[in-house]
Amino acid sequence: MYFFGKRKENRPKSFNLKVMHTFNKIAIIVFIVGLLYKLIEYLFF
Repeated sequence: MYFFGKRKENRPKSFNLKVMHTFNKIAIIVFIVGLLYKLIEYLFF
């Protein structure tokens, strides 16, 4: 884990890790869009 240290550049790049981060970003974006939709729906309708 590199929460507090520098990222280790000699670590192997994992395809599974890239896929996991991609799905995580998509999930966060969908969550924010859903929150905005519900907020707009609550305020204006």
